[in-house]
Amino acid sequence: MIDEIDRSILEFLARNARMSLKELAAEIRLSSPSTSERLRRLEERGVIRAYTLDIEPRLLGHVLQAIVRIRPLPGRLQVVQRLIEASPEVTECDKVTGDDCFIARVFVRSMEHLDEVVDRIAEEATTNTSIVKGQLIKRRPPPITT
Repeated sequence: MIDEIDRSILEFLARNARMSLKELAAEIRLSSPSTSERLRRLEERGVIRAYTLDIEPRLLGHVLQAIVRIRPLPGRLQVVQRLIEASPEVTECDKVTGDDCFIARVFVRSMEHLDEVVDRIAEEATTNTSIVKGQLIKRRPPPITT
C-alpha cells in the first residue's frame, strides 16, 4: 500500500527525477535518512522501477517518428518479435490483442530509413505505418492514487 508520504515522493520525482535526496526530504518534510529508507522500500517493492533519461530524438538526427502496427504471418510470431527487439529504431513496442499483435514506436532519420526498418519486418508480417505529426501527451506516470 502507498501512503500519503510515498505518494508525495512519487509526485515530486515524477516532476524531477534528478531531485537530490536533500531537496526531496525538504519537500516532503522528512529527514534525509527517512526519505532514503522510503525510496529504498519503493524500489524494492517495484513501485519505482527506474530513474530515466528523456532524450530529444530530433537532436540526434531522428526527425521522423512513426507508429507501426504489425501482424505476423502465420507461425512467424517469435521471428517477428526477435526482429522488433533487434531494431534499435524501435523505442517502444506493445504486444496487443486484436487484429495486430504488436504496436511499435519508431524513430528514424528519413523516409528512406523508415522504409528500411519496416522492410526488415515486412518479410515476416503485414504492417501499417502512421507518421506521428505531434504528441499530445508525452509519456507520463499513471495517476498516483491508491
